[in-house]
Amino acid sequence: MIKNNYFVKFINKINLTINKVIKKNLNKLNSANFYKITKSNKFFLSLFALILLFLSYLLIPNIYDKNEINVKLKEQLQKKFNLNFNLSQNFTYNFLPRPHFIYRNFSISKDEIEISKIEKLKVFISLNNLFSYNDFNVQNLIIEKSNFNLNNQTHNFFIKLLNSDFKDGKLIIKDSNIFYRNKDNEVLFINKILDMKYFYDIKNMKNKVVLKNEIFNLPYEIELNKNNIDKKIFSKLNLDFLKLRIDNELDFSKKDKKGLMNLILNKAKFNAEYKINNNNLYFNLFDTLENFNVSYKGEINFNPFYSKLEGSIKEINILNLLNSNNLILQLLKTEILNNKSLNFDLNIYASEFQNFGDFIKINLNSKIQEGLIDIDNTRLSWRDSADFFLEDTLIYVKDGELVLDGKFNLTIKNSNEVYKFLLTPKNYRNELSNIKANFIFNFDKKIANLDNILINNKKNKDVNKTLESLIFKKTKPQNTIYLKSILNSALKFHAG
Repeated sequence: MIKNNYFVKFINKINLTINKVIKKNLNKLNSANFYKITKSNKFFLSLFALILLFLSYLLIPNIYDKNEINVKLKEQLQKKFNLNFNLSQNFTYNFLPRPHFIYRNFSISKDEIEISKIEKLKVFISLNNLFSYNDFNVQNLIIEKSNFNLNNQTHNFFIKLLNSDFKDGKLIIKDSNIFYRNKDNEVLFINKILDMKYFYDIKNMKNKVVLKNEIFNLPYEIELNKNNIDKKIFSKLNLDFLKLRIDNELDFSKKDKKGLMNLILNKAKFNAEYKINNNNLYFNLFDTLENFNVSYKGEINFNPFYSKLEGSIKEINILNLLNSNNLILQLLKTEILNNKSLNFDLNIYASEFQNFGDFIKINLNSKIQEGLIDIDNTRLSWRDSADFFLEDTLIYVKDGELVLDGKFNLTIKNSNEVYKFLLTPKNYRNELSNIKANFIFNFDKKIANLDNILINNKKNKDVNKTLESLIFKKTKPQNTIYLKSILNSALKFHAG
């Protein structure tokens, strides 16, 4: 260590001497003698000496004791981020593109709770003073290929990082994952970090984080900053694939945190208010303050996880809902919602289906419980002449395709209206009171298979064969013609 100090002092003295010589000669430099100087061999020798000296300066950290470097860097990192970086002594030093240390395979903890396993960390230090490890100044950090494990106690880890000091440098996280776990340490879902950057916004004089992430293979971007004076968090969320943008303001000045959201979906605008109280989140969503075409209210309990959503909407776009590329259907196909720790109740009322105004009074019910997803007790009416009721339903994935299995009960209140719509020949128009059947609907293939069909509680073999498989077409007119034809064929067999 004495030898190392002697070498550092020696380099330092040479550096001071050269600085004096350079300063002295620069004062004499002008356009007249610059050309003569550059042709001189002394110029190139001096330049070479300067480069060699600068490289020697950059290499100085290699001669320091690794234990002492570790201690110094850990102290700075803990002070800067209020986290315990359990750095290993197995690290390397590089001076290009800027001086930095590379650590591999260690962990980060907070209050003795392990937050993350880090595969690779780059710690960049200032160029200003490398003559003493005590003068090292940590600037930028780059974390790569790491896994963060968050739960109910640590879910706000990334928000709290905004309290760190980023005036002297940035924190960048790349190609990493966030595992959100329940109290039993089971993974609820995984968020992939593509690129996350914490930095100090000089213009607005506040810390900010900008990130590009993926969840359920769906990309999204967030920009977030925190105002510790007003006790507020501001964020912007962009979901380009949905053409959705959400601007959020959260007030955490009181025990019960309150928030406001503005949502823009295509050209539609929505407002939302929410409150976070201990372990619960309560929210209300509406399209405008004056006109409640859309209105939802809900509750989320985080531990144990339970969510309830109730709402009303003027119309439901059934074609979009049944589209295999729909976000909800894609989410169901991931089977991430089949987690036994999830409990979710949904109850949505709509006046009608968009572009299918004959279907009215829609009450969509859904439930996730014990890893099973159903839409039991969903109801809708057709022209006040018939009522549909679904039961014993189950949504699941089979051979990579999303399937709805269940039973439907159709109660017919006005059979003449039904026959009139179907243009059924009069000699086939027997009285209809109810139709029951088991069904399997494939969202990807747009095929419905019917079985055990009962008309007025009677089973007819030819009716069951005729309606065994319904293949839905691409357009509404095509489906109307197709369904009228096949239903009239079945009614013909029923009439005998």
